[in-house]
Amino acid sequence: MRGEHTMRQSGEITGYRRDHESQPPYLHPAYESTRLRAPDRPLVILPHTLSEVTGPAFGHGKVGPLDNDLTCQHDGEPLGERIIVTGRVLDGDGRPVRSSLIEVWQANAAGRYTHHADRHPAPLDPNFSGAGRCLTDGEGRYRFVTVKPGAYPWKNHDNAWRPAHIHFSLFGPAFATRLVTQMYFPGDPLFDQDSIFQSVSDPKAREQMISRFDLDTTEPEWALGYNFDIVLRGREATPMENHK
Repeated sequence: MRGEHTMRQSGEITGYRRDHESQPPYLHPAYESTRLRAPDRPLVILPHTLSEVTGPAFGHGKVGPLDNDLTCQHDGEPLGERIIVTGRVLDGDGRPVRSSLIEVWQANAAGRYTHHADRHPAPLDPNFSGAGRCLTDGEGRYRFVTVKPGAYPWKNHDNAWRPAHIHFSLFGPAFATRLVTQMYFPGDPLFDQDSIFQSVSDPKAREQMISRFDLDTTEPEWALGYNFDIVLRGREATPMENHK
């Protein structure tokens, strides 16, 4: 049977080819942990069943009106530079992706995650947990209020530090349709030595992971604004950690 998802004799799945210039490869030796987790055998694509396409699905009622504001989740305000991050989620044809569940997580302004495994000797912030979520609107737009994360060491190589970044997780109509990427900030001096950022070999594709300062989003006397559009497919697709 011939079709979009049939396998060629070479073992490649038509319609699921991974562009290793615009998308990070599964194995990138400079990023040491990929040596342990990258597959060493040809991937097997499992056909979607009805249950995977239609559920389990998230309920819109479970996303609260303030879940997208990471600065008001505790009794006090977090330390650091307050920022607004906004943008649109688009498909490969530039059409808005509506009602997509977006989750973010990040380090605090000192570069430390609220996680028991993070041993970076930087202070924890009792007023910042570093996680939020929202749904895209009818134009595919999202908006988060947070603080700018700090850089942190990660022991991948000698004197290795990660650039400031925010993790993005995007869901379609069901949890089986999840994509994950990272958003960086313009002008970061750590780009050249960060092996995760450099795992995307195409310079133009790397630029798509960098947000841009947006004066229209900036609110006077309150917060700087950054714009970060996410494209799911096509030539302008944002690099994803798990994009097929």
